[in-house]
Amino acid sequence: MKLARMLRHLATPDWAVRRAFSAQTADAVTHAVVAAEKAHDIELRVAVEGGLPLAALLRGQSARERALELFSQLRVWDTQSNTGVLVYVQWLDHAIEIVADRGISARVPQAGWDAVCARIAGEFRAGRYAEGALAGIAGITELLKRHVPPPPAGDRDELPDRPTVL
Repeated sequence: MKLARMLRHLATPDWAVRRAFSAQTADAVTHAVVAAEKAHDIELRVAVEGGLPLAALLRGQSARERALELFSQLRVWDTQSNTGVLVYVQWLDHAIEIVADRGISARVPQAGWDAVCARIAGEFRAGRYAEGALAGIAGITELLKRHVPPPPAGDRDELPDRPTVL
């Protein structure tokens, strides 16, 4: 199983994930992220990764571990109010993880994040990647409505809004 996973990750070309997450999908996600950040005092970052890097595969890195690593590498943790949220999609393993900084995770129960991930995964299984990403952002927005206030006046955008395809 481990060897099959490694071969699948190493053999899948970068363009495969970019075809699933087209420029149109990236545009729609960008607009949804901007709207979510206006509704709540958060900084939302979306990262989509096709094949894992060789080092991650050799370590047997899980999607959760990779999401935590990218949370750091993409500097999602580096927001003024510790309100960064990363939505990580590991496309080949069909895994979705949400990692929230301590300013958010202290207020939002894990069950809420898990429900959003399940919603995204359901759309992705049906091959509806744009719909899944947008449903996920809508789910995050709805979840945060109960736990996080709107941003203060003059709030600046601290993280890129466009999804990162790795």
